[in-house]
Amino acid sequence: MSPMSSVDEAVDAAFEPLRGRPGIDRAAAAVSNLADYGLIWVALAAVKARRRGPDRRRAVVALGVAGFSSLLVSRIVKRAVERERPDEHLAAAVRTPSSSSFPSGHTLAAYCTAFVLGDSDVQTAAYVGFATAVAASRVHLRAHHPTDVIGGAVIGSVLGLGLRPIVDVVTPGSRGRRRGGRRRAHGAGMGHDEVVLKEL
Repeated sequence: MSPMSSVDEAVDAAFEPLRGRPGIDRAAAAVSNLADYGLIWVALAAVKARRRGPDRRRAVVALGVAGFSSLLVSRIVKRAVERERPDEHLAAAVRTPSSSSFPSGHTLAAYCTAFVLGDSDVQTAAYVGFATAVAASRVHLRAHHPTDVIGGAVIGSVLGLGLRPIVDVVTPGSRGRRRGGRRRAHGAGMGHDEVVLKEL
């Protein structure tokens, strides 16, 4: 048995006792549907963009960059791997998947967007938490093998962390950039004070 198969069997066995419980099944379907076509991320970006200014520009750019990049990378990897989906899917009100199984596109897009769209540590942590729920929902529903989801999380995180600085640079004046600017200014001020004290 290959290492990937061992991981898949172990993780799937851990989820098995939770399957068939109506409340958990409905919750998994709801989370998965919220991530379908990036619906939750569009809604979050709309909230962040409700006022004109740098923060609106960052929200729009972040959503567009994360959405396009995650879709492109997901399609390239899926076509290269061409892995079959799990044989049995949990009966739930979710869109029937039809593309290659690796990586999980929902998971890849969720992690990528979580890192790009969040403009503070707390906000990013909350978004990553939801992305993790998306990943778990895809395994619970048997829409993907567990290693498909792990792969999606890794690829999406690396992609998102790489894109985030680029988005910050092309959207000057946004909340994240202002926060960084204040920290640098504060640090510079402290350095000046220390020089003055030494001269005294």
